Amino acid sequence: MYALNLLCPQERVDIVSEALEALDALSVSVEDADALTDAEQALFGEPGMEPARQAWNRSVVQALFPTQAQAQEAQQLLAVQDFFQDCQVQSLQEVPEQDWVSLTQAQFAAVPITDSFWIVPSWHAVPEQASLSIELDPGMAFGTGTHPTTRMCLRWLARQGQAQALQERSVLDYGCGSGILAIAAAKFGATPVDAVDIDQAAVTTTCANAEKNHVALRSGLPELIAPGSQYHVVLANILANPLQVLAPLLCRHVAPGGHLVLAGILERQAELLKTAYAPWLALEVSDCEDGWILMTARKPDDSTS
Repeated sequence: MYALNLLCPQERVDIVSEALEALDALSVSVEDADALTDAEQALFGEPGMEPARQAWNRSVVQALFPTQAQAQEAQQLLAVQDFFQDCQVQSLQEVPEQDWVSLTQAQFAAVPITDSFWIVPSWHAVPEQASLSIELDPGMAFGTGTHPTTRMCLRWLARQGQAQALQERSVLDYGCGSGILAIAAAKFGATPVDAVDIDQAAVTTTCANAEKNHVALRSGLPELIAPGSQYHVVLANILANPLQVLAPLLCRHVAPGGHLVLAGILERQAELLKTAYAPWLALEVSDCEDGWILMTARKPDDSTS
């Protein structure tokens, strides 16, 4: 395999990348040419938000080709194009053969949520101290237990589970991603458990992960939720902006005496969320990690109101 590395100004990145794809590159990637220098730029802002720009001032565009001849041909064809003006070839070099599967798997180790509750990729042995575990492999959907927002939700579920507070309790995982939160709830005795997402790929991943972990849950698009249905626990690990929009919907689905658990929120966004949910529930910060917070609320029980 051969890598063709091109140095391109910001305005040429898209068209050069498209040309490389048209020339049958196996893959095309873009990196900041000034990374790890004083000129390095931050391209992305808040997680999940679209960046204002899609490339750096100076970007390295790398294309992988199966043979040296194909890489050289692509280089020659690009060199005579008008749009290649101000671009230059950095290098054309052979890429050593590697076991990409093993390299990818090495990035994901077993993740401890508590001393006894672990998230374990299928290629890892379950740690001896884990009395409860979830087998979960990285897929197209968000949620492998490695991100602080996911870990905080899982810690909250673990605390409830250890107190037997989830036994025979209904749970809604709104924006389920990989299904990890819904699966954890089911492992701690919750039933029924519904997991919904606007992304069909997430629904498919959740169903596969639930089967792999031998738990019963329903997963589907948001239309799966019956009108007027309420749950003892409603979980939503998304981002602050959509959480604000979803405030009335999520609060309606919390049963009297039930819990609302929200994640995907930065510390500086706490007051925004409190204000957005104030007409229905009083949110409080219940956990924090690496600049992210977990916010929870409990709906008053009708019997005590």
